[in-house]
Amino acid sequence: MTRDSYVFVGFLALFALVNTILVANGALSLDWDGLGVIVAAGCTLALYSFLYKDNPLFKFAEHVYVGVAAAYVFGITWYNSLYGEIIVSYFDIGEKGANGGGHNPWVLLFPTLLGLLMLTRFSRKFSWLSRISFAFVVGVGAGLTIPRYLSSFLLGQLEPSLAPLTLSWAGLNLFLVLVGVITVLIYFFFSVEHTGVVGHASRLGIWFLMVSFGASFGYTIMARLSLLIGRISFLMDDWLHLM
Repeated sequence: MTRDSYVFVGFLALFALVNTILVANGALSLDWDGLGVIVAAGCTLALYSFLYKDNPLFKFAEHVYVGVAAAYVFGITWYNSLYGEIIVSYFDIGEKGANGGGHNPWVLLFPTLLGLLMLTRFSRKFSWLSRISFAFVVGVGAGLTIPRYLSSFLLGQLEPSLAPLTLSWAGLNLFLVLVGVITVLIYFFFSVEHTGVVGHASRLGIWFLMVSFGASFGYTIMARLSLLIGRISFLMDDWLHLM
């Protein structure tokens, strides 16, 4: 046996021993709740084992996670979209609509047709029909997204840039925003050689960009650390009952 095999077997033996002690002490109950805690702790530790190296235990937990996530998404899609909106609407709500209640299910005919055309991607002969559905989805998505982005980012950035400056902390913040917007735009303005005043402004724009990227990176790290703290709290409290 290799060293990795010894580590793998030792980890499983230690995990089984710890759970046996927890069950014997009454910290974990022999029911579905206790089994769920044990499985969740095992999957968490298996995913953390990637910090040691890539191993079969990590691959098993990874495949279980992806499989469960795919099954969950399929269940949500089936009950909310395929079954809940198409099958129920055509067979149940359609009859009620004919009697004066509900709504007309034929309004779903066009989106149902678009969904069926997407399935033609599995056919070499008729795969070109799926382009109609993809073009419709991309076009509608762009039409709904672009105005929101313009309103949230472009116009939202212009508003504080045009606000009046005052001798206060709010005025200082507006001044920094104004300087940052102008210098960053100058940095990306490549039609003029970045020398002299333009060069100094572009270098100042680099500073604003680096501060922005650093703040975004720090925010991302803090979000990941919050998830890590949550899993550590689960292992220490819900599983081992040490807290």
